[in-house]
Amino acid sequence: MIEPDGKDWTWVLATPCPECGFVAGDVDVARVGDAIRANAALWPVVLAGPAPSRRPGPGTWSVTEYACHVRDVHTVFDQRVALMLAEDGPLFDDWDQDATAVEQRYDLADPAEVGPALLAAADAVAARYDAVATHDLGRAGVRSNGSTFTVDSIARYHLHDVVHHAWDVRRALTVAAYDQQAADYRDASAPLDDRVRAGLDEVAARLAPGALVLEIGSGGGRDARELEARGLRVRRTDVAPGFVALLRDAGHDAEVLDPLTDDLGADRTVAPDGLHDGVWANASLLHVARADVPTVLGRLAAVTRPGGVLRLAVKEGDGEGWSTHGSIGVPRMFTYWRAPDLQDVLVGAGWAVDRLEHGDGKRGERWLSVLATRRLA
Repeated sequence: MIEPDGKDWTWVLATPCPECGFVAGDVDVARVGDAIRANAALWPVVLAGPAPSRRPGPGTWSVTEYACHVRDVHTVFDQRVALMLAEDGPLFDDWDQDATAVEQRYDLADPAEVGPALLAAADAVAARYDAVATHDLGRAGVRSNGSTFTVDSIARYHLHDVVHHAWDVRRALTVAAYDQQAADYRDASAPLDDRVRAGLDEVAARLAPGALVLEIGSGGGRDARELEARGLRVRRTDVAPGFVALLRDAGHDAEVLDPLTDDLGADRTVAPDGLHDGVWANASLLHVARADVPTVLGRLAAVTRPGGVLRLAVKEGDGEGWSTHGSIGVPRMFTYWRAPDLQDVLVGAGWAVDRLEHGDGKRGERWLSVLATRRLA
């Protein structure tokens, strides 16, 4: 059972949401319909991703369950806005979202059916908002718990609800975006820039020929090929099955591997002690939620020999944010870092930071590149 959400979220109309970053005051109500359609377009992508009906934990909805809820949110708000426009001060029927999830068996829903239904519900309520005249934005309605909304405020409240749920599935959406556009990303990322080349050379210089490197986020395979060209062995892994399929099609051994949850130990036939000599994580850990990064770095340290090397690169900045840069048109979630915070997390996870450099990316973004050593136990 999922623990019911008994919180009153109306506070988001006055205060920015500290989780998803939504600011109600920044919303242009005249364009709420467009924002709802744009949000709805994300859900078929994530529903087509790996295992959408698998819960990430016993107390968290699966992607499919979240999508069912979003579908029904659109329908409920469509009904409420219609009432506000047709009647003076209507009282809305009570809607228990958690009871609905159980009664309608969200957990058994077919993702292939939920996606189109969500799009249809979103388009219907978006059209409703599109047709609201400016002089009707102040019309009011009352929720069963006594909360009063205007058409203006309920539009903002509604938009936060669906934006927040996209944030809830941000990790799955990011994986699904790469999974479905793996070949495009591979082709677009084929050129090797000077920053990455320098990192490859440095790792190769630190390790003996034939050393085993665990690559987190192999993507299209460019960096693994370069590491092998420098005399190293590479264990190719990626969380997106689409990338792993491309690598296997190219004749490489590759694994679907989640560095947060999966067993990271090396194949004992390759490394008898299950340890690696180094870790290469170029532009991959930037998709890991900030709260999970210490765990991931600690798990990587646990499967790296003392004295082994870590090379990682993340984007410099603050907070989290969606991005559609490059060849991937679907938004992906990025976690941004400042150098002191990143260094503290690395040290706490068992790494000694040898060097942390700032650099510019090809699209004007700033990068933090780290070379670290696995500390002696």
